[in-house]
Amino acid sequence: MVKKYCFDTSGISNPLETMPEDIHKTLWAHFKAFVLSDYIAVTPEIFEEMCHIAGDLGQFVNVSKEFMVLEVGSPDWDWQTYIGHSNQLLTRHRDCISEFTGGSAKTICVNDMTIIALAKTLNVPVVSMENLIREETQTTKRKIPNICRAEGVVHLAFSDFLRRENLRF
Repeated sequence: MVKKYCFDTSGISNPLETMPEDIHKTLWAHFKAFVLSDYIAVTPEIFEEMCHIAGDLGQFVNVSKEFMVLEVGSPDWDWQTYIGHSNQLLTRHRDCISEFTGGSAKTICVNDMTIIALAKTLNVPVVSMENLIREETQTTKRKIPNICRAEGVVHLAFSDFLRRENLRF
């Protein structure tokens, strides 16, 4: 297993909206190759969200579970450390997780915390299209980049991912 990135659903769905696969075929072919090369990791919760992505890419994601999803209990990765990180994140950031604060869509959710815990476990970046919320103006609103920053996990936008991999189209 050679995972290089953890992807949030927004790391795929948002770029797909602005760079549709019928126009940007080469870009999405390269992304699919990353999946098939075992470079992209997601949690079962994030995979479930990704299964709702439309089009050919969505169909591809749906049949690529074995390449992407790291299951708790599987012997080929350190899932015990993942559980520890996940529990720590849920405790440390409880005051800004939507499921614990009344369900606000303006802050992070438990599913997002799983991808950050996975990235922290694998020591790889999280790719999402969420924006950092300026912390000096908000105390209970957080997004993936905020939690990544607080936890020492690298956060990348999709363009940053492309640049890091030296992909140009």
